[in-house]
Amino acid sequence: MADEEQNAAAAVEAPPADDALGYEHARDALLEVVRQLENGGTSLEESLALWERGEQLAKVCQRWLDGARARLDAALAAEEEAPPRG
Repeated sequence: MADEEQNAAAAVEAPPADDALGYEHARDALLEVVRQLENGGTSLEESLALWERGEQLAKVCQRWLDGARARLDAALAAEEEAPPRG
């Protein structure tokens, strides 16, 4: 099996549980999936599995970004509601 096929198989087989992934890890894994798809050389089945994994990783990243946005919005709202200092 070629190195690229081994990498594609590794990215698809036994991925970490999505709930356990931090943003940076999910983003880096997504970038690796994209790199493998762009390089080509994988079978249709491997490409489909990589694409599906990429979709999962993109959702993980989006959840992290949505959570960060909610925290920022809450902090800004609390700051606006706080009485003036000084």
